[in-house]
Amino acid sequence: MSLSIKNTRSTYGLASISLHWIMALAIIGLYLLGLYIDSLDYYDPNYRTLPHWHKSIGIILLGFYVFRLAWNLINPHPEPLSQPALAQLATKIVHKLMYVLIILILVSGYLISTADGRAIAVFNWFEIPAIPALLERQEDTAGFLHYWLATGLISLAGLHALAALKHHFINKDQTLNRMLGKAQSTQE
Repeated sequence: MSLSIKNTRSTYGLASISLHWIMALAIIGLYLLGLYIDSLDYYDPNYRTLPHWHKSIGIILLGFYVFRLAWNLINPHPEPLSQPALAQLATKIVHKLMYVLIILILVSGYLISTADGRAIAVFNWFEIPAIPALLERQEDTAGFLHYWLATGLISLAGLHALAALKHHFINKDQTLNRMLGKAQSTQE
């Protein structure tokens, strides 16, 4: 059985699965890279290179985020699996909160990077222009928010992963398999 590009009533399609895992790995990688960057001093050889990578990957992640939102609008999710109403509500809240946190992190990262009026060079392929500073001490304020929003997102993603593992190993349902493209097929 080959995996469809689009979602079906019972499982996620290749596009949704790919977007989920690419974004998950990018977010985890960016978080770890950001923590490492924060530990660098001015004389470290990576002081200029790694922030450039962090910003570039962040802008590319924004592109994936926008595409994922558009994809979700034209390609509905599979039907929810049977679970208690409170668990369904918690799932919806966590997913929506993760989407909100992602955009807030991306916006705060942009505000940090452009606080001095310089554009963001994305791997030197193209530039994202700066807007005039919106806040006094914008870099500091946005940096504080960026860190704590990212830490909140990583924490929620950890809970999300634990919930998926619980569904797989304890509930023995198809939740994780659907996001791995391994759900048992039903008649579509």
